[in-house]
Amino acid sequence: MYFKVQMMQNVHLAPETDEDDLYSGYNDYNPTYDTEELENDIAFQEAVRTSHGRRPPITAKIPSTAVTRPVATGYGSKTSLASSMGRPMTGAIQDGVTRPMTAVRAAGFTKAAVRGSAFDPLGQSRGPAPPLEAKNEDSPEEKIRQLEKKVNELVEESCIANSCGDLKLALEKAKDAGRKERILVRQREQVTTPENINLDLTYSVLFNLASQYSANEMYAEALNTYQVIVKNKMFSNAGRLKVNMGNIYLKQRNYSKAIKFYRMALDQIPSVHKEMRIKIMQNIGVTFIKTGQYSDAINSFEHIMSLAPNLKAGFNLILSYFAVGDRDKMKKAFQKLIAVPLEIDEDDKYISPSDDPHTNLVIEAIKNDHLRQMERERKAMAEKYIMTAAKLIAPVIETSFAVGYDWCVEVVKASQYVELANDLEINKAITYLRQKDFNQAVETLKMFEKKDSRVKSAAATNLSFLYYLENEFAQASSYADLAVNSDRYNPSALTNKGNTVFANGDYEKAAEFYKEALRNDSSCTEALYNIGLTYKRLNRLDEALDCFLKLHAILRNSAQVLYQIANVYELMEDPNQAIEWLMQLISVVPTDSRALSKLGELYDSEGDKSQAFQYYYESYRYFPSNIEVIEWLGAYYIDTQFCEKAIQYFERASLIQPSQVKWQLMVASCFRRSGNYQKALDTYKDIHRKFPENVECLRFLVRLCTDIGLKEVQEYATKLKRLEKMKEIREQRVRSGRDSGGGSRSRREGSAGSDSGQSCSASSKGERLSAKLRALPGTNEPYESSSNKEIDASYVDPLGPQIERPKTAARKRIDEDDFADEELGDDLLPE
Repeated sequence: MYFKVQMMQNVHLAPETDEDDLYSGYNDYNPTYDTEELENDIAFQEAVRTSHGRRPPITAKIPSTAVTRPVATGYGSKTSLASSMGRPMTGAIQDGVTRPMTAVRAAGFTKAAVRGSAFDPLGQSRGPAPPLEAKNEDSPEEKIRQLEKKVNELVEESCIANSCGDLKLALEKAKDAGRKERILVRQREQVTTPENINLDLTYSVLFNLASQYSANEMYAEALNTYQVIVKNKMFSNAGRLKVNMGNIYLKQRNYSKAIKFYRMALDQIPSVHKEMRIKIMQNIGVTFIKTGQYSDAINSFEHIMSLAPNLKAGFNLILSYFAVGDRDKMKKAFQKLIAVPLEIDEDDKYISPSDDPHTNLVIEAIKNDHLRQMERERKAMAEKYIMTAAKLIAPVIETSFAVGYDWCVEVVKASQYVELANDLEINKAITYLRQKDFNQAVETLKMFEKKDSRVKSAAATNLSFLYYLENEFAQASSYADLAVNSDRYNPSALTNKGNTVFANGDYEKAAEFYKEALRNDSSCTEALYNIGLTYKRLNRLDEALDCFLKLHAILRNSAQVLYQIANVYELMEDPNQAIEWLMQLISVVPTDSRALSKLGELYDSEGDKSQAFQYYYESYRYFPSNIEVIEWLGAYYIDTQFCEKAIQYFERASLIQPSQVKWQLMVASCFRRSGNYQKALDTYKDIHRKFPENVECLRFLVRLCTDIGLKEVQEYATKLKRLEKMKEIREQRVRSGRDSGGGSRSRREGSAGSDSGQSCSASSKGERLSAKLRALPGTNEPYESSSNKEIDASYVDPLGPQIERPKTAARKRIDEDDFADEELGDDLLPE
């Protein structure tokens, strides 16, 4: 009853309003609830004085809710109570009037309101809300909050800098974040309890710092930072960071510690994290391979392939079995690798089944999206692993590599990688080439003539390339036509066709094929290089220079391209630019004697003898068998009056060309010029024994013996007279034979022959060589590395003119690193 009195204090009456008032009726209330007559209510007063109708006291959470005076609810003296407690039930009907709910405060009434106040449920009469309380930026809590925000920003900036490749900036940001985080911890300890320290922020700062140390190859600092995290028991799941520590030890080639930390991390990772555990086991297996513990590596990879097969683990398992030489296990591992699911969609998904424009738009949108690109990359990686594994095990799993390749081809044909079987067959032909079995390689490639167009084009391209190298241009042209007809958009086939036309001298038509190859594939460097050579042959030097400059932008350090640019500038009579590009060339191939001798020639033509001598000498040092370089160096020392130094060069020339008497005469002449007459005499005598009919040698012997006063002078003089007489008789016979022919034409031809003979005689008599070097190979000759060449007794100039031939393009390179890449050209020019 007391509770009811308290609640009724909140009942207020609204003023009377018109009948149209929305809130009319609030003034009407049951007289039963009139509290003014409670003092005269006998039943109520009796209930107050006695325990009659007393209810248990209500426990109030807020002490202020109790009132000071006891006010109770009365129903009049004539009204009986509705319950045994003397309190009517909520909603009870008394005297025909329903008792209202007592929770009337929510309807807009307030304790302070008085009768006649306006109804204001939204509290609009109270006016606007007071302004927000301004933050106190000087408070310790606000300073801590701002400092924490700054630390988070520094960590984010460090991660962004790392992703952009700026590792140094990323490390600086990480260090700055670490310093500010330590300041933050100290401030928190002063203001709050240690339990309120933000451990997540500390963990992220330390982890980012360790990662940046590792990225900058500061492994000792990274390991120390990781140790700080791992040893702190307050960081949950910090044990898995031992994987990162194992990776660092692996980079340092400390394999035993790497395995130790990998195993520690594996023990601390629960079995529910299956993918993480498999990756760690894969790292352990790779480390075992690096240490040569192949049996342990096999156990790791076998466990992975039994739980969750993947391409890397399967390939590494094959490598391990290959290392131990287990043929049967290699076969089983290869079959497991083939059976690894790719989990990608079929290509048919991206083909529209109908003409519905909406469906076509969706297919076009997803045909080259990121998911599709990821699927292509995964498929390309799988094909690379399978091709590499097949080429690795094929020569060893059977008695011969051909039988091994056939087994691999059969296994691949029965798998989801059917299209790789043809690539394996082509690799089989390339293996025949490595073994110098040209006929078997050709036979293997000819098997593809009846295959589908793509494979036929690839095989025909390789056959054209092989026949071109064998100088069988007709066969090369035939297979190039077959390759082009099978696949008109094959740039390698078009390049080979252009090469065959180039070899036949039709440069304009060759240029058209090269242009078409470039239109199909703008990255076909072989076609771009060959079209530059073609423009050189057509004397369109500006266009040739443009081609080679474009190629230089693609292949920055290609020695061939650099040489061609220098050669074009030389043809354009711009020696300064030619020298500049040759300087770039020798920075790429500093030991190439041909490039060094060319630089010496250009400096010699410019009149800079000292620079010319420097580069000629470097060329001689790397390749001391170049006759032209030897000749220039010997002549240079003679011109500078250092005949003694010239002797060694002419002696080497006489060793290279023992049938050429002029080099030995030059040696003797150098002895004579330097005043060593006895050595000169001995050298002339030796020459006379080897070449008894050499008139020049006898003349110098007569002169030296006369000057020295030797008795042998008469003997040499007699031989000289006899040789001169014999020579005169031969000349007379030649003249008489020509005169007997009669006619002015015969006489003219005889005169010309006599003049020619006199010219040759005059040239053979000269001792002194000029310092000017004879011309190097034709200016249209492509760059090639210098190599020693055999010289027979008749001596063919090793730097004589050679035919410039364009690059050839084949579907595959023939080298040890060949992985069945799609239609690659040959980078080397055939000799």
